[in-house]
Amino acid sequence: MLSTWENLILGALALLLLFWMQPGIKAALARSKQTPSDWPSVIVPILMVVMFVLFLIAMV
Repeated sequence: MLSTWENLILGALALLLLFWMQPGIKAALARSKQTPSDWPSVIVPILMVVMFVLFLIAMV
């Protein structure tokens, strides 16, 4: 179990990390809003994995 001062230091480091990375995060979000979404490239592999798992379950 961490002591109180260790928790405070970890919280301060987490906040410092967020503030340090904020410009990059803002730029990445701005770029992602301008690009077209490509949902089929996400959905097709997930569906194939689900179908394969169902096939394996059916084989038992």
